[in-house]
Amino acid sequence: MNKVQLGSSDLQVTPICLGTMTFGEQVDEATSHAILDRSLERGVNFLDTAEMYSVPARAETCGSTETIMGNWFAKNPSARNKLVLATKVAGPSRGMPWVREGGGMTAADILASCDASLKRLKTDVIDLYQIHWPERHVPAFGALYYTPAQERSVTSIHEQLEALGKLVKAGKVRFIGLSNETPYGVHEFVRLAEQHKLPRVATVQNPYCLINRTVENGLDETMHRLGVSLLAYSPLGFGLLTGKYDESGTEGPAAPKDARISKFESVRKQRWGRPEALAAARRYNALARDHKLTPTQLALAFCYTKWQVASTIIGVTSVAQLDEDLDAWGTKLSAEVLAEIDKIRWELRDPAL
Repeated sequence: MNKVQLGSSDLQVTPICLGTMTFGEQVDEATSHAILDRSLERGVNFLDTAEMYSVPARAETCGSTETIMGNWFAKNPSARNKLVLATKVAGPSRGMPWVREGGGMTAADILASCDASLKRLKTDVIDLYQIHWPERHVPAFGALYYTPAQERSVTSIHEQLEALGKLVKAGKVRFIGLSNETPYGVHEFVRLAEQHKLPRVATVQNPYCLINRTVENGLDETMHRLGVSLLAYSPLGFGLLTGKYDESGTEGPAAPKDARISKFESVRKQRWGRPEALAAARRYNALARDHKLTPTQLALAFCYTKWQVASTIIGVTSVAQLDEDLDAWGTKLSAEVLAEIDKIRWELRDPAL
């Protein structure tokens, strides 16, 4: 895999990134370390985590993923300099008081969260520090519409940028990014950074997969014109695009007890648990099989080869799953398959938005 540059930063990363939100919940520490070992062995140089991980968020596991990764770095000190490490500061608590008290995300919150992440990760610097979700009210995590009446923002984007600028100046953070962001948010972060000579966002991490291509509804143009790179998360649609739920019922996906979408009720209530999302996934999975591909190969090749995507974040629960996802690199999709994909999207749109 050739490395790609993230935005206007000097970060050079592999086009596949290892996501770690399963570490500490579905995946124990020993298995997590085995996955990290194998990822490094296979040449992946990009890791993504967050202060609130593992997922689904619980007070008992908040910060556990970073701790597991920090323990791995302590055992493998030479690995840190080979890797680009990304983590995230959580947005407003959204019913998670164990992340932080209060409804906002102040400058002081950003500074304190970064220090805590550095300590858990056992590192001196975070290569890419991202805002996990906007402090503003935005339609995200399954919401469809922006509703001005729900706006409760208490911290301006300028204040957030100033706090991030302090972290960069102190050498604790190299570059900054956003996540679950809108075209407006990306424009405003870039505009204010340029106006006030503050750090410029290098990346936006948003969902992007066959059953959620909302990035292509305007955000892709914004990022292209502003020179901001997309980090695509949930390329397998929370597992729906692997085919393992194809035999479940019409009211939504059912799966073994250890599968995320069946184990955690909060997930089912969001975008991935919708019957429409499962129905669309079944169509794409059938398309893959018709063309002698596995559903996983089709879904990952779609992300791996799209011009919009700089790096695709894969989340796994085993070394075998990691190998399967990495082996999909290099899969080519014919013009016929791509046309069929667009035909299905025209009919079913983005049911897991």
